[in-house]
Amino acid sequence: MPISIATRLRIFLPFALGYFLSYLYRTINAVLAPNLAADIGVDPSGLGLLTAAYFITFAAFQLPLGVLLDRYGPRRIEAALLLIAAAGAFVFARADTLTGLIVGRGLIGFGVSACLMAAFKAFVLWFPKEQIPRINGFQMAAGGLGALTATAPVEAALTITDWRGVFTLLGVLTLGVAAAIYFVVPERKTESGDLTFADQIRGVRTVLSSMAFWRIAPWATLSQATFLAIQGLWSGPWLRDVAGFDRPAVAGTLFSVALAMIAGYLILGTVAERLSRRGIAPMTVAAAGMVLCMAVLGLIALGAAAWAVPLWILFGFSGTSSILPYAVLSQSFPLHLSGRANTALNLLVFVAAFSAQWSIGAVIGLWPSTATGYAPDGYGAAFGVMLGLQAAAALWFWAAGRLLRRGPE
Repeated sequence: MPISIATRLRIFLPFALGYFLSYLYRTINAVLAPNLAADIGVDPSGLGLLTAAYFITFAAFQLPLGVLLDRYGPRRIEAALLLIAAAGAFVFARADTLTGLIVGRGLIGFGVSACLMAAFKAFVLWFPKEQIPRINGFQMAAGGLGALTATAPVEAALTITDWRGVFTLLGVLTLGVAAAIYFVVPERKTESGDLTFADQIRGVRTVLSSMAFWRIAPWATLSQATFLAIQGLWSGPWLRDVAGFDRPAVAGTLFSVALAMIAGYLILGTVAERLSRRGIAPMTVAAAGMVLCMAVLGLIALGAAAWAVPLWILFGFSGTSSILPYAVLSQSFPLHLSGRANTALNLLVFVAAFSAQWSIGAVIGLWPSTATGYAPDGYGAAFGVMLGLQAAAALWFWAAGRLLRRGPE
């Protein structure tokens, strides 16, 4: 049955606000990195670990999250978790040591772990499946707005307050969004609500034993993890150390990258929906975008500083293609398994993003620091490793596709 525009907005807007905050938390350290390093005194590896703590706690809850979303629905689960994110923001704002910052950021990651998957689950429950890629794209655009806010607006906020004041404000906003999701979003009972916990776990096993899942998951995982790790932290230091930009120029470029992300989420989701009506699978659009993102990352790894701004803008646009596999997977399994299919992929993505963000810092730290920051050669080596891993996953995607089409002999 068609739903009214008002009901659509009641479903979409609160979840969009949640994902806005999630992405703001995720990427804010790209601008705050110099402040955090100066106040706490951490090396590149420590900075990578601090920022990546968000990813590991986020990932740790993904499989239980899938069960909870399928059993209890997205509204109650996300609202409750955002209370933990708010607590994490307050802890982060008051921390005086690296350990305290890691604990606060870990709580934030855990608390926002449902912001995307809960929305995807709600959209599957409420909207026709052919609209899912486009609606998912709108949701991701809300995240892009969060990434945009984490650039020049945060830099401007630092002229009024410090990073502690910024995180205190974020904690208050998070409490408000939690209330909006709980009290504004309508409830729709899921068909798996009467299943036992054992049935729910068997559903996870069904997803993880599917060749359709494992054909897509490695490439989607490494593509998105690389994008999250670099765009969420190492893009800012690269612009400073390789391109030689000052702080306002770094913030301005990251602002442009965030705008490109918003455009990518909106355009690629809409293109995938329209092409699917003509028989072109959304995964084909995703593959084309991920190949383009790999090519751009290759140029960035080579240190093409003269083209820094257009390359990073194109990286922001093409990197959004790695979200399309979520819509593909949600349509590849029965409705009652859609939450677990997407959270299984999200688990892999955020474990990989944690590993990538920390490891990139560790590789960069192998080179002696320069007078202004980190050695440019370290970025090239670290980004090159991530590019090689993506290339291997892309080859597996094509090979596994041939195996699936050929079938058992």
